[in-house]
Amino acid sequence: MTLKKDKAKVLGEHFDDDRIRTFLNVEPYGGLEHDYCALEKAYRGMNAENFATFARFFVEEGHNINASNGEGKTFLQAISSHRHAGEYIEALKAAGASDEEAN
Repeated sequence: MTLKKDKAKVLGEHFDDDRIRTFLNVEPYGGLEHDYCALEKAYRGMNAENFATFARFFVEEGHNINASNGEGKTFLQAISSHRHAGEYIEALKAAGASDEEAN
């Protein structure tokens, strides 16, 4: 017997601003910085258009767009090799993310 998923995946979902802002309030995990975790969660959970809005809110609220992971890579650096990350990378750069190594 095979089990069916109880919910179909929603593609192209558009979040309103309040929903997008909920991604600013994540619990850090794996010893990572809060800001890095928030960027990662938004990247995994949003389409590129919503992510661009998130990145703008993220910076407006004083978060670090260049937060680094345990290897010293910024989120921009971490996703730079992802095949479908182009629009997300553009959004990060528009929000002030740097390609340079984190300090």
